[in-house]
Amino acid sequence: MLTPADTKTRHDQHGRYPEARTVEAFQRNLAAVQARIHEACRRVGRNPAHVRLLPVSKTKPESSLRLAYAAGCRMLGENKPQEAHRKWEAMQDLADLRWSVIGHLQTNKAKLVARFAAEFQALDSLRVAEAVERRLQVEGRSLDVFVQVNTSGEASKYGLAPEDVPAFLKALPAFSALRVRGLMTLALFSSEAQRVRQCFVLLRNLREQLRQSAPAGIVLDELSMGMSGDFEIAIEEGATVVRVGQAIFGARPLPDSHYWPSEGNDKESLP
Repeated sequence: MLTPADTKTRHDQHGRYPEARTVEAFQRNLAAVQARIHEACRRVGRNPAHVRLLPVSKTKPESSLRLAYAAGCRMLGENKPQEAHRKWEAMQDLADLRWSVIGHLQTNKAKLVARFAAEFQALDSLRVAEAVERRLQVEGRSLDVFVQVNTSGEASKYGLAPEDVPAFLKALPAFSALRVRGLMTLALFSSEAQRVRQCFVLLRNLREQLRQSAPAGIVLDELSMGMSGDFEIAIEEGATVVRVGQAIFGARPLPDSHYWPSEGNDKESLP
């Protein structure tokens, strides 16, 4: 019987997933991912119903997103606000399809996110909080947000340093349109499972510490962590949201280095 100590990353499969081209292929991929979620939960005695699967559709064409919707997906994750906004505009006939923006946000794109997103998972500065809040007030909307934490310590990654999160949270009640739901992180992209696991452990422990001192109205129920290659490890360490792209949609056309942050490369998150 496998135990958490046996769990490996699947980063060696990265870029090798076949592209899903039919509703049936999406259904198979979704079922396979859900089976992995259930097995990871079983190993640590968790209820799979407490883990939300967020399919990530970044870089994929509208036709693929419509197939995913037909296969049952009702929320999709996108990294780039402009790409996500474009897709939202094109797919407004799917009234119950919701959107989660999971990538870094520049303040000049805040108006796009405020217009259509149901969720924003990469809040990491007061400047962004102010910009999104201002646009949400104009739109008459509110937005679920996750605070992004840099648990790997890599300079190439976005997110707050863990020690900066308490003060950041204390400032967030001033933004009434932002509903803080939890924390998000992007782990090391490594085949060394223990190093990856340490990122998830750090986020879980930070959340537990912060719960003791979080301001009124700041809810830290959610931990968004884990992607196609490592979400089983994330679930074993308490993830409530896993962001899975390639294991559902198939490999992306560009090499890993285009998407994964590294020194000298654009910072970007890669589910």
